[in-house]
Amino acid sequence: MPVSSNDVQRLFLQAILSRRILSQKLAAKIWEKCIDAVKAANDTLDIQYRADRNSWDNFVTSINDALNPLDLEFAHLHDEVTGQEVYAVVNRKGDEIAQMATDYSALEIAYFKAVLEQIMLAPNESFCVSSLAALREVNSLKSNMTKSQAEATLHSFVAKGWLVKSRRGRYSLSTRTILELQTYLRTTYESEIIECTICMELVTRGVGCPTPQCKTRLHNHCFANYRRRNNACPTCKEAWSEGNGAKLRPVGEAAFKEGQDQGRRRARRKSTEEQEDGDEEGEHDASQEQDDDAMNGEPDPSQSQSVPPQTQPNGRGKGKRRAVLEEVEDDGTPPPRTQPRRSSRRG
Repeated sequence: MPVSSNDVQRLFLQAILSRRILSQKLAAKIWEKCIDAVKAANDTLDIQYRADRNSWDNFVTSINDALNPLDLEFAHLHDEVTGQEVYAVVNRKGDEIAQMATDYSALEIAYFKAVLEQIMLAPNESFCVSSLAALREVNSLKSNMTKSQAEATLHSFVAKGWLVKSRRGRYSLSTRTILELQTYLRTTYESEIIECTICMELVTRGVGCPTPQCKTRLHNHCFANYRRRNNACPTCKEAWSEGNGAKLRPVGEAAFKEGQDQGRRRARRKSTEEQEDGDEEGEHDASQEQDDDAMNGEPDPSQSQSVPPQTQPNGRGKGKRRAVLEEVEDDGTPPPRTQPRRSSRRG
């Protein structure tokens, strides 16, 4: 079969599929090498390479036109820490986490989803979870996964670039997860998603305007670029402090407050229909979690946090127990104790 200009795309896709994530500079260099290889195989071809942004964007568009029938995309975003533009081929159809099935079992994927949920639901826009809280997610699974197995699985998530573990032992989202699972994150955690006011990409590390009720959030690199020209919030127009924005509120692990992920597992609010369908299942899970904690030598959170009597799994008032648990504050503090009900029996 004769070599044609279409072979540039084929060679390029073969090269990038062998990598997880690559920078724009490296991707452009691979594109140039692919052109050189095709021209060397057929010197009659007139394929021009231009090292400008417009030519690169046009090439990416042609790549995505070829990938679109497969529900794949050569997508890009900026690394939240470095600001570097990165690319990867990602799945854009259905449950994107299913692509992890090549490396992980169904149980390990379910565990990843459980840890991911706690990261997305972390209070104070901290978007991180402690090692202990991550291991505690094993109790939410209907399986016999041990905590030693969970530790090994968490290590694998970090090693393969799905999670990042900080020096403080806290897990957060990696650039790979944000890029490859962006559709899943936006769909599943629509109300928890934060977008950068400047670049409109997801923010899990950065800064926010200190003005109450102002929704401005920025990546650190976007903030640095913005402050070179402006000294006020782009949304509320409130003047920011001089220097490096000391008054700005942190987003990410810097926003974590000690004790915020202690106690009971947070869960997203379900629709009424989902709640009705899962009432019986939820009651079983709650009692099972307490049993698992007891077997693992962990204290019952309901005892250590003085949860009201109605919340105890005594077979009565289960509806009230669920309602009280839904009212637990983000920092793990239970609602005020209610007055006990007087007995109607006479002495």
